[in-house]
Amino acid sequence: MIDVTKEPMRRLEPRKRDSHKGDYGRVLILGGSRGMAGAPSICGMAALRSGAGLVTVATPASAQPTVAAFNSCYMTIPLIEDDYGIADMANVVDLMDASERFDVWAIGPGLGRTEGVAELVAQLYRDIPRPMVVDADGLNALAMMLKRNPKLLDKPAGPRVLTPHQGEFAWLSGETAKGAAAERAAQASSLCQCDSSGLTVVVLKGHETVVCDSSRYAVNHTGNPGMATGGTGDCLTGIVAALIGQHLGPWDAARLAVHVHGLAGDLAAERLGQVSLTASDLLAFLPGAFKQTPHR
Repeated sequence: MIDVTKEPMRRLEPRKRDSHKGDYGRVLILGGSRGMAGAPSICGMAALRSGAGLVTVATPASAQPTVAAFNSCYMTIPLIEDDYGIADMANVVDLMDASERFDVWAIGPGLGRTEGVAELVAQLYRDIPRPMVVDADGLNALAMMLKRNPKLLDKPAGPRVLTPHQGEFAWLSGETAKGAAAERAAQASSLCQCDSSGLTVVVLKGHETVVCDSSRYAVNHTGNPGMATGGTGDCLTGIVAALIGQHLGPWDAARLAVHVHGLAGDLAAERLGQVSLTASDLLAFLPGAFKQTPHR
């Protein structure tokens, strides 16, 4: 049994006058595939708009020029690929060696659904000691590999934030998400409990998104139906990663991220209407959402 939290939502600390970009997190985003360059790009831009000091997008070599063209403020690095997509073992050594260079990892946006992707994601999930946010195709990869190793989610090398929508949650858990927030929180908490170390937070997205760990949950009340469009989840992934990079714990980062993400959607819908809202509009309204969410 888990209880709704009574703790106030944490905010970011005010920035010190003598701070530098290294103080605000080095975020690595692993995503993209042929025809899916937009997803990691939106994620990277959201991380930048959410205060990350440095953002790097690791993406297949064929997608790298397109990803790089979306924004000049993040860096890109190429991943080795074959005719089927990202090659697993060809990349895993380089990525493992890079683990100490990045403070936070975000895995999944537009990554593709191949065997190589599934094996790569599973190994990084187990072995990378840094905090990691997993969404989209990263979650699909975990679901594929759970069929082979039911203990895959247990005792990862570092904190993990999983951000499934209802369909992705069903793939991971084998359960259909229920309607009431308390019931969805109990289901999501059961997924957290697959990790006996207590390092996992689940963000079950949808109307009144639920953030939970193995013992508590919070319900988000920002957001609107206009956000039911492609790319908004990629945006949330970038926000969560950026906030972890700014020294919020995974639980606090996830709570603040879903609030700010939904508030940006509300501000966008107020100006543009729900029908015309796109994920890129959230990026434009994130500054206003952060301004309306004061620092501590």
